[in-house]
Amino acid sequence: MVHPDFTILFVDNPFVSAAFYRDLLGVEPVESSPTFALFILSNGMKLGLWSRHTAQPAVTAGSGSMEICYRLEKTADVDRTYSDWAKKGLRVLQTPAELDFGYTFVATDPDGHRLRVYARIEAV
Repeated sequence: MVHPDFTILFVDNPFVSAAFYRDLLGVEPVESSPTFALFILSNGMKLGLWSRHTAQPAVTAGSGSMEICYRLEKTADVDRTYSDWAKKGLRVLQTPAELDFGYTFVATDPDGHRLRVYARIEAV
């Protein structure tokens, strides 16, 4: 069976986006060029940042129609991450809120890609 292991975001400037994700993720890209940057995370996930101007076939959709989700253990971790990201100046689309699936907030990267942080609702 085939399983995905790689996410590519189409970005305006891979160098700018790589700097953003390097700061956010705390890791260096394993590849970086004017048209593409690649991160390999400790959990094995690969995150590619490909210039929307050079991708083939041409990119026709805008940003914001998908999310990269970050699962944390506790709601306090969500609040801490929200505070850290807000201090870094990330654009916040949704402040921390309790939804059906858990406690969450949403911010964006420089290209408008949605970044959702969440924790499952803790048992009382």
